Amino acid sequence: MAAPLTPNAQAYGMLSERTRRRMSDRLRQHGINDERVLSAMHEVPRHLFVDQALATRAYDDVSLPIGHGQTISQPLTVARMTELLIQGRQPGKILEVGTGCGYQTAVLLKTGAEVYSIERLGAILDQARRNLRAAKLVHARLVHGDGNAGLPEAAPFDGIIITAAARALPAPLVDQLADGGRMVLPLGEAEQHLWLLEKTAQGLQKTRLDPVKFVPLLNGRS
Repeated sequence: MAAPLTPNAQAYGMLSERTRRRMSDRLRQHGINDERVLSAMHEVPRHLFVDQALATRAYDDVSLPIGHGQTISQPLTVARMTELLIQGRQPGKILEVGTGCGYQTAVLLKTGAEVYSIERLGAILDQARRNLRAAKLVHARLVHGDGNAGLPEAAPFDGIIITAAARALPAPLVDQLADGGRMVLPLGEAEQHLWLLEKTAQGLQKTRLDPVKFVPLLNGRS
């Protein structure tokens, strides 16, 4: 659970404009060029989504622990996955599998997406709700459930983003992707890669991209 910010951490947050700008510049240098994504990454106060003790590292390009064996992905990974999902189109309705601390959720909201997010760990989902309230981003639909099953009652989705590594492509999520929709996810176990899937009239087009390292996507909820 993220602890309340101390006065020092609050001061760090208030003075983080320059730090956030450096992060945005670094993302641009690494090839992120969708201005909506860059703006969202700059505007979301990442330090509110990590533990107080790690607040001064929030804008570094590293993943950080958030408890319960979970992590917040490094900014470049969040930006890259978001850009792949929405580049050249309106974000539309997006399903996020693996809410985590809520940071990816917040970035998606800032791009203008309608966000549904599902998380299997109840304690982590509670943490995400608190973080999103602190960031004044409360419009996502957060659900406690098994991400492998998706949210058929809210489907179809224009985009699906999975923030944990699946061993194989979850078939229910493919079914819940709208025609013309995109899915971005890490696949693999010891060796993982980011994949972009596009649902076209000719079938599901799959593109393997960057090597990545994510926590595994598990079944069930707890």
